[in-house]
Amino acid sequence: MNVQEQIIALREELNLHNYNYYVLDTPTISDFEFDQKLKELEKLELAHPEYFDSNSPTQRVGGAITKNFDTVVHRYRMYSLENSYSKEDLLDWEQRIQKNLGDVPVEFTCELKYDGASISITYEDGELIKAVTRGDGVQGDDVTNNIRTIRSVPIKLKGDYPKSFDIRGEIVLPFAGFEKMNQELIEIGETPYSNPRNTASGSLKLQDSAEVAKRPLDCLLYYVVGSDLGFATQYEGLEKAREWGFKVPIVSKLAKNIDEVLEFIAYWDEHRHELPYETDGVVIKINSLHYQEELGYTSKFPRWAIAYKFKAEQAETILNTISYQVGRTGAITPVANLEPVQLAGTIVKRASLHNADQIAKLDIREGDSVYVEKGGEIIPKIVGVNLEARPADSQRTVYIKECPECQTKLVRNEGEAQHYCPNVYGCPPQIAGRIQHFISRKAMDIDGLGEETVVLLYKNELVENYADLYELKKEQLLGLERMGEKSADNLIKGIELSKQVPFERVLYALGIRFVGETVAKKLAAHYKNIDALSQAPLMEMIMVDEIGERIAQSVIDFFSNEKNKEIIERLKSYGLQFVIEEKESTVVSDILKGKTIVVSGVFTKMSRDEIKQAIEDHGGKNGSSISSKTDYVVAGDKMGPSKLEKANKLGITILNEEEFLSMIQ
Repeated sequence: MNVQEQIIALREELNLHNYNYYVLDTPTISDFEFDQKLKELEKLELAHPEYFDSNSPTQRVGGAITKNFDTVVHRYRMYSLENSYSKEDLLDWEQRIQKNLGDVPVEFTCELKYDGASISITYEDGELIKAVTRGDGVQGDDVTNNIRTIRSVPIKLKGDYPKSFDIRGEIVLPFAGFEKMNQELIEIGETPYSNPRNTASGSLKLQDSAEVAKRPLDCLLYYVVGSDLGFATQYEGLEKAREWGFKVPIVSKLAKNIDEVLEFIAYWDEHRHELPYETDGVVIKINSLHYQEELGYTSKFPRWAIAYKFKAEQAETILNTISYQVGRTGAITPVANLEPVQLAGTIVKRASLHNADQIAKLDIREGDSVYVEKGGEIIPKIVGVNLEARPADSQRTVYIKECPECQTKLVRNEGEAQHYCPNVYGCPPQIAGRIQHFISRKAMDIDGLGEETVVLLYKNELVENYADLYELKKEQLLGLERMGEKSADNLIKGIELSKQVPFERVLYALGIRFVGETVAKKLAAHYKNIDALSQAPLMEMIMVDEIGERIAQSVIDFFSNEKNKEIIERLKSYGLQFVIEEKESTVVSDILKGKTIVVSGVFTKMSRDEIKQAIEDHGGKNGSSISSKTDYVVAGDKMGPSKLEKANKLGITILNEEEFLSMIQ
């Protein structure tokens, strides 16, 4: 056997041992023997660099340094899951499914919902090409170097895998590994990590992949995405992924009806604490991939999947004081400052009290013994009071009448639960909050400028609004606390680079009330530039997809304010992007201009995605569901009977594949 053959044989053997140990949990050699073989391979590779392979087991130790993680657009969007909390919620979901699909038998897959950091990994020709965090679902961070260090993630696949696909999963930190990491920190006098989920998520963004390699991270895979995958159901997809070498949890079930789903939920609600990982619920999916395509997606969720969340854990502790925070929109949020208590793997010191109505409803008072719950929320909430433990001298809570920061009298708009400070341009937290939102990662993403630095700039009277950032000079920054020459250079450079941020993110960054990322994208795509949007009348804006009266009125109010107009003119003069960057058009004709078309069923000459692309190429719009606004339905085999019935009832023209192709040709 020559050297190259020796190297290849060792790599294959070590990959197999890695798989047996980290995926199957059934090692066939000792750790010492594995290390000896790894050293032998390292020695051979060092002596023969011409045979270097980035997929070699020796490369698992990491070492690549990533200072800035590139933002990558997902090939297939990563949607969130709709949450449910009761049997009734699941039955309602099942009824919606049956209404859409018609009276057909539906199977479900039940999988545990592991609490970690979501990841999408791309494989081409059986090799790991890219790994991207979930991000906002449309785009995320490229963390490929760090994912390569996780031993349960296969670098090369085996078996009959598709040529190209993405696989979705969760990066988790097992309890045992988490406890070991914390014990090591405690022994050297460092602060331990708060919980496994946040530690796993933070590990993916470490700059040194060698540090990631030291952490006992695991990767649990649950969904394969792509075309020509070679299977027809979710359950079969899980089995195939296991065959290809992925670590797919064996805790899953194929349920023939909703009763079997409920049995699975009941069992794991009781036994989940026996698992080696954090889990907070069960994910239920329609098993048939064809039915998944038929059901499609809302703007946020797949209609064919739902998450059942286990009942949140509770703890009892003392509410010491109530304080009030002022947000960037002026909204006042009351916060309970608690006696620290352990809850769902974290130490809880604060809890949201939401608003005055919630305090009054529960009659929450300082000094009370309260029940704290941590469900799907980041900030825990108080859900009740132990009245038997209430002190005899307890005083009812009187909600504040003035802003705690600027002493302006608070207002409460009709129909709204929260109180607001109306001093928009004079209240310090609102001013700093708007700038902090402007520079945030999903907005302008200004490198070198964090929330603390914004407060520092504001306190030193260097900025009063986000337009002032673009007039900062290096010499102004050098005198500030913790601001050296390099930091100042990075901040000025980051501000300059932000001028290239596209219009939809600039629009989001402006901080218009009710205009989140999705709404900003919709408005930017429709109006193309800031001038057209600022002059748009109310009724016209309401007609834009997903824009309601409340959002439209908020946009109009924003642009009618003279101070905002002045700030936008300044931002224009600094060179920010206020016109949408038009992508190269794929439109080949306007045959379908003004037509909304729904695609349903299975096709022979083109895939469903190709038909949808053809609709857009010829000027049409793809509809997600059949309604009175639908002009045509392109129907293939196995079209849902309820869709067919609805289309006929509304008198919508139904085209088969040949008729559609004839129309666009």
